[in-house]
Amino acid sequence: MKKKFSKAWKSSKQPRKQRKYRANAPLHIKRKMIASHLSKELREKYKRRSFPVRKNDVVKILRGSFKGKQGKVSKVDTKKMKVYVEGIVRTKKDGTKVPVPLDPSNLMIVSLNLEDKKRVKALERKLKEKESKENKEKGKAS
Repeated sequence: MKKKFSKAWKSSKQPRKQRKYRANAPLHIKRKMIASHLSKELREKYKRRSFPVRKNDVVKILRGSFKGKQGKVSKVDTKKMKVYVEGIVRTKKDGTKVPVPLDPSNLMIVSLNLEDKKRVKALERKLKEKESKENKEKGKAS
């Protein structure tokens, strides 16, 4: 594997190369890596298992000391690949409160922020693609 990031790189079993791929990825690809599972209701509605997390999405924390808590995403740090949720803070020794960075793999999206028209169109487009693909497979089976 070369020093620079390559889209052509397929995969490796070596964890160091997988880490290197994620660390050296450009931001437009890292954005897609910041995806979380969808809740059962959203999964049935959009026929997808996961979706990239965005600001103002409501998420539920599945792992860690804040497990079970819900909140609105206040910030998504694409460089660090971390998500910050409102109300999830840690108190420092001097008393100041600091937001806790969370890994998107430990979150579940409960409701999506659909204020962005592009995001809504992308969801609808992907839903149509999935349905047309399923219809083609049904046609082949019978």
